[in-house]
Amino acid sequence: MTAVHVTVWDDRDRTREDRPPVAAAPALFVHNIFTWGSDPAYGFAGQRPLADSRRLLLMDRRGYGDSPDTARSDFDVDAEDVVEILDDETSATGSGGAHLVGHGNGAVAALIAAARRPDLVRSLALVQPSAFTAAADHPVVAGLLDRVRDGAPGIPDDITPEQYLRASTEGLGMAVPEPTARRLRAVATSMRERPVWEAEIPLEALRAAELPLLVICGTWEDAPAAYREHVGLPLMAVAESLTTSLGAHLLRVPGYYPHTQEPAAVNAALREFWG
Repeated sequence: MTAVHVTVWDDRDRTREDRPPVAAAPALFVHNIFTWGSDPAYGFAGQRPLADSRRLLLMDRRGYGDSPDTARSDFDVDAEDVVEILDDETSATGSGGAHLVGHGNGAVAALIAAARRPDLVRSLALVQPSAFTAAADHPVVAGLLDRVRDGAPGIPDDITPEQYLRASTEGLGMAVPEPTARRLRAVATSMRERPVWEAEIPLEALRAAELPLLVICGTWEDAPAAYREHVGLPLMAVAESLTTSLGAHLLRVPGYYPHTQEPAAVNAALREFWG
């Protein structure tokens, strides 16, 4: 029994005795901030069509979705939860591991988990990973790290999750999602997350594991200018750096939220990658 909630989607055809479900390895998805596994706004709802050929496991990180509260979300703890889910799934189904997909901060946890237990991972797909320390030498990323480590103000004690949500979206020229109780809980957890710039990305261990690796990144040309400058440019630099350092394949898709804005393109790429 894992410590976090996992949504399971499995839409394989079981209606015909002469066509049993295809024995394909499952896929585990690890979400970013402000969201949860099956969230249609920022999560992986757009990947539901992939459940026609394999089990999809959508993890809610601690403090998000239907998982229990946490005083502070932590990528190292998330990585332990990812390993536990992978281990339980492998033991229960005999699948020999699962494909692992991580977005943003969830991709940091996925990278750490894959390095810890590569025997449980069939492949690793990273959607705009927030692995900034892995590209710390890039000027754009170095500038971001300098700002957040030395000059960026902390979150004021009196700011509410709704105010923080508005500042993080509308303040960057983006639409504000409906501030439901579920969304605001996710935002409150995000406000307390351990900063991803404290993460040490285990590049050597990942290279030694020789896992198939796909990096997915938006092109960002139509993103709001402030969002592109402060978020998009560093994320694109990280995607390029990880692609080079880990020998990955890089997929660029239009927009700035690849799996929600261009789900058909991302899903087609994942199908091909998993195949």
